[in-house]
Amino acid sequence: MKESYTLSTEEIESIVSGNHGDPFRVLGPHAADGGVVIRAFLPQAAQAAVVVGDDRYPMQRQHWDGFFDLLLPHQTMPLAYQLVVVTHHGQQQLYEDPYAFVPALSDFDEHLLAEGTHLRMYEQMGAQLMKINGISGVRFAVWAPNAQRVSVIGDFNNWDGRRHPMLFHHGSGIWTLFVPGLQEGDLYKYELRTRYKEYTVAKSDPVGFASQMRPNNASVVWNINKYQWQDESWMQQRAQRHAPDAPLSAYEVHLGSWQRKNGWEWLTYRELAEQLVPYVKDMGFTHIELLPVAEHPFDGSWGYQVTGYFAPTSRFGTPDDFMAFVDACHRADIGVIVDWVPAHFPTDQHGLGFFDGTHLYEHEDPRQGAHPDWGTYIFNYGRNEVRQFLISNALFWLDKYHIDGLRVDAVASMLYLDFSRKPGEWLPNRYGGRENIDAIEFLRRFNEQVHEKHPGVLTFAEESTAWPGVTHPTAAGGLGFDLKWNMGWMHDTLQYIGNDPVYRAYHQGTLTFSLLYAFSERFILPFSHDEVVHLKKSMLDKMPGDLWQKFANLRLLYGYQWVHPGKKLLFMGGEFGQWREWSEERSLDWQLLEHASHRGLQEFVRELNGVYGRETPLFADDNSWEGFKWLDFRDSERSLLAFLRIDPTTQDKILVTCNFTPVVRQNYRLGVPDVGNYVEILNSDHQKFGGSHVVNEGTFTAETVPWHDMPYSIQITLPPLGFTLFKPDIRQNE
Repeated sequence: MKESYTLSTEEIESIVSGNHGDPFRVLGPHAADGGVVIRAFLPQAAQAAVVVGDDRYPMQRQHWDGFFDLLLPHQTMPLAYQLVVVTHHGQQQLYEDPYAFVPALSDFDEHLLAEGTHLRMYEQMGAQLMKINGISGVRFAVWAPNAQRVSVIGDFNNWDGRRHPMLFHHGSGIWTLFVPGLQEGDLYKYELRTRYKEYTVAKSDPVGFASQMRPNNASVVWNINKYQWQDESWMQQRAQRHAPDAPLSAYEVHLGSWQRKNGWEWLTYRELAEQLVPYVKDMGFTHIELLPVAEHPFDGSWGYQVTGYFAPTSRFGTPDDFMAFVDACHRADIGVIVDWVPAHFPTDQHGLGFFDGTHLYEHEDPRQGAHPDWGTYIFNYGRNEVRQFLISNALFWLDKYHIDGLRVDAVASMLYLDFSRKPGEWLPNRYGGRENIDAIEFLRRFNEQVHEKHPGVLTFAEESTAWPGVTHPTAAGGLGFDLKWNMGWMHDTLQYIGNDPVYRAYHQGTLTFSLLYAFSERFILPFSHDEVVHLKKSMLDKMPGDLWQKFANLRLLYGYQWVHPGKKLLFMGGEFGQWREWSEERSLDWQLLEHASHRGLQEFVRELNGVYGRETPLFADDNSWEGFKWLDFRDSERSLLAFLRIDPTTQDKILVTCNFTPVVRQNYRLGVPDVGNYVEILNSDHQKFGGSHVVNEGTFTAETVPWHDMPYSIQITLPPLGFTLFKPDIRQNE
C-alpha cells in the first residue's frame, strides 16, 4: 500500500526528538503516490540531496533541526540511491542511507533467539561485519524488549541517539540496524530510551567483541573470524591430554601482574606469548589458568566483575592479540583455562544492570538479584534469554578463542539461595528449600552443552561446600563438571602446615582427613590467588619456623600436593617463594631469584612437575583407591606419612614419604610391595633445592621383613621437613 508524501508535524517531531519507536516506518525510501519518497534525519546537514545514478536531486528541509524529504516521481521500489550532505562547515559527504537496508535476522535465528535456545547467538547479535546488497557495513542487534527506543551511537554520528534509531522485532524483543560504511575499530554504544520515567542511558554492547580501555567503555567493532590459527596438532590431541588418566598441573596467572615492563607497564598479550609461555613450558606445567580475561572496569576486581562478557580485556591488546597468546600456548603444548564468571555482574551503568529500564538480566527482587558481599547483581537463571546469553558466551570462548577449560567462579553462591544472607534476606524455592533450582538447571545445561559441542574441553567448579555430585554426570543427577576445586583439602592442609612442627603430632587427622572423601568427586588441588591476599600472607610467609624451615616446609607442602590424589594448581609467585602478598597493582618480585634459596625452590617445583609428568602412578588414577594405598598414616607422634601411588593398568608404583618435623629419621623402615631394588627419584632436602642434603643415595634392596602391611621393606633415611619419592630400580631388577 502506497503512503502519502507528507507527514504530520507530530510524527516529524517524534523523529527529531528521538522518541519514535518505529523509525523504518518514516525514514528511508517508501513507495508513495506518484513515485518514491525518501526521508532522512540529518541534523549535521545544511543541505542534503539524493543521488540516483548520475542524477542529483536536492531534498527539502521539513524541520529546522535537519529533517529532509524528497519525492522522486516515476521511480519504483526498490531504489538504489545515496545521500549527499553538505555540513554546516561546508564539507560534502556521500554515504549510504541505513534506512534503505533491511537489517533482517533469518526467521529461524530470530525464532531461536526468542525461544532462548540459540547457542551461537554471538553469530547474530552484537556488531556483525557484513555486506547487504553488496554494501559493506555493520549490522547491530541488541536484546532490549522493554525499551521505548534504541539507537546506535558512535563517532560516526557524534554520539547522537536521534541519528540511528533501530528497528524493533516484536516477536523477539531484538532491535537491529545496518549502518553502511562502518568498519573494524569503530566505536559504538547503544542508547536506550526506556519506559522508566523517560530514563535514557548509553550501554556497552552485551555481545560486543572488543572494548575501549578503561575508564572508557564503548564497544569496538571487531572481526573475530580473521585470525589464522596454527594449533591444529594441539586441538586434535586435546581430548587425550584431558583424559582423567592424564597429568594436569596448572599455573594460575593474573596477566597484569605476572611481570611488568619498566616497573609499571603491562605486558601485552603478544609479549606474554613471548615471555610467559616459555617460562611455563620450562617449569613443566601442563596448563595456564588465567584469572578472568573478559572486559572489566575495575582493576581491583581482578576481572571477577565483568561488563564485557564477549570481549577479552583491552588492557593487554586486541582480540587477535589474545588469540595469538592462546595459539602460542597450544604450539608449546600448554592448555589454557580461563576463569568464567556467570555468578554475578557489576552495577556499572554501562553494563547489563537495569538494561532496558527493567531488570532484564538480573532478578528484580534484591533478595534474589543483589549479592550482599560483592555489591553486584545476580543473573536471573530462570529466564530463557539469560541462560542463552551465558551458555552462548561459554561456547564463544571455546569456539572463537580455542580455550581448553572453563573454571566457573563462585559456584556455591549460585547453588544456595541463602548464600551469605541472614534469615529474612532470601526467598525459598518453590519447595520451601534453600537450593537455587534455576541455577542448578543452568549449570547442568552449561556442562551438557560444553561437552557436547566441544568434546575434550574441561569444566571446573570453584565450589566450597559439600554439595553432592558436583562432578557426577547430569544424567545421574550431578552437575556435570569435570573437576571440583578441593577447597577442604586446601584449607585443612594449610591449617596443618601452619602449625609449629612441635604441635603437628596433635593434628595428624587434619592432614589425613581428605582421604576420607578424596574419591567422592574428581578433584583439583588448588593453592590459588585467594590464599595469598587480604592479610593471609604469601605461601612462603605462611610457613612456620626460621628461614631455612620456611623453605623446607614449603617444598614439603608442594611435594605433598603433587603426590596427593587430584590434579594440581599453583598461583604464580608461589613457585619461587614470593615474600609479599600478591597485589594486582605490581609485578611479582622476580629479583628474589638472585638468592639461592628462592632459585632452589623454583628448581624443586620444576623437577616436581617433571617427575609428575613422567611417572604414571602419580596421575593415572586420581579417583579411586586403586591408585592410592596408605602405608603409614598413624605415626602422629613423629608426624610421618607414607603411602603408595599406583598405576592400575601397569601396576607401576611410587612410594612416598613425608616427614613433617625438622628431625632426621634414620633407619626408617618402609614397607614395599615387591622384591628387588629401590631408588630415590626425588628428595626435597637435596642441596640443589636449598636443603641440608639428607638424601638416600644408591639402591635399597627389599628385605623379607613384612612392614606396613607389605610383604617386604627397605630401610631409608627421612630428611628433616622432607619429602621423598622412591620407585623400583628397573635397570637392576631386570
